Amino acid sequence: MKERAPHSPTAGTGWLQGWRLTFGGSDYGWQGALSTVVEEPGSQVFVVLYDVPDPDAAQLDRWEGGEMGMHKKLRLRVHTLEGDVLAWIYVLNDYEGGEPSARYLGVLADAAEQAGAPDDYVAALRSRPSSKST
Repeated sequence: MKERAPHSPTAGTGWLQGWRLTFGGSDYGWQGALSTVVEEPGSQVFVVLYDVPDPDAAQLDRWEGGEMGMHKKLRLRVHTLEGDVLAWIYVLNDYEGGEPSARYLGVLADAAEQAGAPDDYVAALRSRPSSKST
């Protein structure tokens, strides 16, 4: 995120409730499927929130393939310890399915761990099936 949006400090963490983490669109990069979320009652996804100024938002939109239609940008409610907040999130505009590369999954798990995700959440990320591409 520091590379993609260098003027966007972290603003906390929270849970996207009623959604689950999944993977899809394996033809875009990272030698495997990309992370996304889909609605699923009773599920939740750990998220890191950022305070993103307009110039960084435009850069993120380009990075996330907005011009190519790779992602759609949704404004969703995130549950935090301080209360619910609205946040923008990118959702893959492609099919669900496929496995992420082991490298990509490791990056996601490391980021969640560094952000303070619960140990069981990080362990579940690390134990997900992955392709052996590096």
